[in-house]
Amino acid sequence: MALLDDAIDACGGLARWNSLNRFTLHLSVGGTLFSDAGHAREFKDVTAEGSTRTQSVRFTGITGGDQSGAFQPDAITIESVDGQVLQTWSNPNLAFPTNGAHALADELHLIFLCGVAIWNYLTTPFLLAHPDVVVEELPPWQEQTETWRRLRAQFPSSLITLAPEQIFYFDENALQRRTDHDLLGTKVAHYSWAHENFSGIVVPTLRRSQTLRPDGTVIAKPVLIDVEIFDAVFE
Repeated sequence: MALLDDAIDACGGLARWNSLNRFTLHLSVGGTLFSDAGHAREFKDVTAEGSTRTQSVRFTGITGGDQSGAFQPDAITIESVDGQVLQTWSNPNLAFPTNGAHALADELHLIFLCGVAIWNYLTTPFLLAHPDVVVEELPPWQEQTETWRRLRAQFPSSLITLAPEQIFYFDENALQRRTDHDLLGTKVAHYSWAHENFSGIVVPTLRRSQTLRPDGTVIAKPVLIDVEIFDAVFE
């Protein structure tokens, strides 16, 4: 597909991506989803290490630097700095609390959400070339004065994502600039910009999720998720 090929080439190319195994990020994650749940500082200035090939991310420096948290499809764990397992959640899923509690009140849910989000952020657009991901090109979208090309992607149940169907927007340089999807029962537009080249892979260093109206326009505030990547290494 022409648009997907352009997007992959713009981010470094499939050959370069396939030569890599791991990534390491220095980043901060915040937003009202975190602050409203009492976790405004837990993911500030943390390190995320993960696999480019399988869904796996470990966060070091969470909760003020005295704990680490790991995401894998079959388990979420929280550990002390000396490696002692403090909490475990086996076979996690996106069935967040329905008893009135905040969706991220539990730190295990917080790590789950961040693990899923960061892994998908870092592997897109290459993830869209996965043989089990169904993509189709949609008509262009007018974003203020710019025309963005779009892809709809349907993800298989074997991949843990924030939503099984998402719409990706790419600018004139074929760089990803927005993604529309469901998030905890709310439709959101996830914007990305300030792309930089790290180890031959182009990554947006700023990301922001905002509530989406039915007509496709965006509510500026509150910002639900705010991500800043300070540095990245792929190897």
